[in-house]
Amino acid sequence: MFQSVIEFFESIDPILAALYATLFTWFLTAFGASFVFFFKNMNRVVLDGMLGFTGGVMIAASFWSLLAPAIEMSKGEGFTKVIPAAVGFALGALFIFGLDKLLPHLHINFKETEGVKSPWQRTTLLVLAITLHNIPEGLAVGVLFGGVAAGIPEASIAGAVTLAIGIGIQNFPEGIAVSMPLRRMGMSRWKSFMYGQSSAIVEPIAGVLGAVAVTFFTPLLPYALAFAAGAMIFVVVEEVIPETQQDKNTDIAALGLIGGFIVMMVLDVALG
Repeated sequence: MFQSVIEFFESIDPILAALYATLFTWFLTAFGASFVFFFKNMNRVVLDGMLGFTGGVMIAASFWSLLAPAIEMSKGEGFTKVIPAAVGFALGALFIFGLDKLLPHLHINFKETEGVKSPWQRTTLLVLAITLHNIPEGLAVGVLFGGVAAGIPEASIAGAVTLAIGIGIQNFPEGIAVSMPLRRMGMSRWKSFMYGQSSAIVEPIAGVLGAVAVTFFTPLLPYALAFAAGAMIFVVVEEVIPETQQDKNTDIAALGLIGGFIVMMVLDVALG
């Protein structure tokens, strides 16, 4: 099954492959959001566990799929070899930090609003919060496919597809995390679903842009991979983990994070 998927992606243009892969990650967000048609509430213990799992996948993907390849493909030895990864990682974190301060958004608990003050509805602010998470995820998948298009030996279709699978798996609870609170607020099932799935539309856009950028500027690849890693780690530390600490389910969230890390590590090492 996995080999058939790899053969399919190898048979098409890498830029198109980046689009298909990120459409897959969007689809799993939509699948998670579709649960709003069957349930009005999600047990907070389950939600915190799933959000912890999401954080674990993102942390593991940041190292195994992004930082390690970025360091491996960098030239030089010692400090010289690690500089592109260090610079890219810092820039990625600072990029999301800047968006976090500028873009109005609302945390899932509906208690904390960040960014510049805005008259926008809470619904829009919540969707923007999850959209903020999804930018580095789409970018991460895209730059790996871009590396394949550029002929970088360390970038492989298998690694890019594996990352897309991992991102897709953790997008499933994100879809639930957006649509369920909206449903509890009294919004219709259809509107809750539409808002939930729309938060991941940015992933195909970021994926294609990342792939195209790396294709035309091959030396950027180590920086771009580390950039995506830095952005993802910032999201985990600043948004995902604190969100799981709002109630008394910290142990469940921590175990979920460990589980997510293990799943992504196994996927990347075994398949990538």
